[in-house]
Amino acid sequence: MIDSQERKKILSRGKPEPKNVSWWGEVNFGGWYTEAEIEAAVKAIRESMPWWEGFGGPNPKAVTNFENAFAEYCGAKYAIAITNCGVGLEMAMRCLDLEPDDEVICPAINYKASQMAILDRGGKVVFCDIDPRTLNVDPIDVESRITPRTRAICPVHQTGLAAPIDELLEIAERHPHPVHGPLKIIGDAARSCGASYHGNKVGAKEWVTAFSFHGQKLMTTLGEGGAVTTNDSAIAASMRDMCHYGGEYGWGMNNRMNKVQAAVGLVQIKRLDEMNNMRRKAAYRRNALLNGAPEIILPYEPPDYVHTYYVYPILVQPEWAGAKRDRLLSIMQEKFGIVCSVTNKPTYLRWPYIAAKCGIPKLSVSEDIGQRLFCPPLHPLLNEEQELYICASLLETIDMIKKEA
Repeated sequence: MIDSQERKKILSRGKPEPKNVSWWGEVNFGGWYTEAEIEAAVKAIRESMPWWEGFGGPNPKAVTNFENAFAEYCGAKYAIAITNCGVGLEMAMRCLDLEPDDEVICPAINYKASQMAILDRGGKVVFCDIDPRTLNVDPIDVESRITPRTRAICPVHQTGLAAPIDELLEIAERHPHPVHGPLKIIGDAARSCGASYHGNKVGAKEWVTAFSFHGQKLMTTLGEGGAVTTNDSAIAASMRDMCHYGGEYGWGMNNRMNKVQAAVGLVQIKRLDEMNNMRRKAAYRRNALLNGAPEIILPYEPPDYVHTYYVYPILVQPEWAGAKRDRLLSIMQEKFGIVCSVTNKPTYLRWPYIAAKCGIPKLSVSEDIGQRLFCPPLHPLLNEEQELYICASLLETIDMIKKEA
């Protein structure tokens, strides 16, 4: 841990560049680009310039190549490139063919995309609680919430750490739906592309897994984009049709990725493990700088899991929950120009629409975590001076709050 004397020396130098912008907890460019991405984009555009060529119609070869490469990377049989992760979750819920009041279990500590997808198809959201160390779904709590109306479990691979998919698959087999058989596992991997557990990449085993390639995410296809993976050939075919206005016989819209995005995405896939390894090294560097501060709990990485640290989730101790945590966020932003994200508080406490449609279930662990969690900016390209400033600012803020008490 940085000692107080070294901390004051770091802070006396002032905020490093960029000085005049806020540093956000969810940084704006996650999977950063090299000349290779730029060259791939320019090449794809140039190849499309002849009037008889264009961008390749509804099935450009570059998109097919991207899908094949992404499926292979994840260890899945099929991948379908789409416009964003939310679309993937919506398509998965359509494939479930939910009936009124069919239930889908999902965590509340997340963004609201999965819940919106369930509601859109007329399903009932059943919130489950989380493991306070991993911030992922608690399998024991999930199992306790299964009823004869349960159709699926929608775990989130939270903050870069894979959810306990093997345990959830066992639960799904033990509690089959009376008509539709084993429960379906639909993974939300928007923030965890490239994460792995027990040697398996996220997206290898679930019925469907949805990924985001938004600009903040671990890899990005020109700021927007996504993909779904599956091992079910019928589901893959249905989803392809949904991306092409339903094909000949079904419902669909234009949910396709374009050729230039796919060309850039191919480069990002090749670099993804390298980028994630750099992110892990950045997290371990931070661990060393903050380890020993008794007021905070650093991120947990279970054995045989590969955490990709989409964000760097810190918990304040229980006695700092709520007002003290919020005071910490305010000082970090106002005094030091660092905006720590809360990724995330329970969706039913964050969005009135979710509360109105899904109710307020009083999840004790999730609500506690929502009052203790904060995420200072983390990125592999943070230089040493920037990283020292973030850590020194946090430790100084903690001391300031202790003196206020």
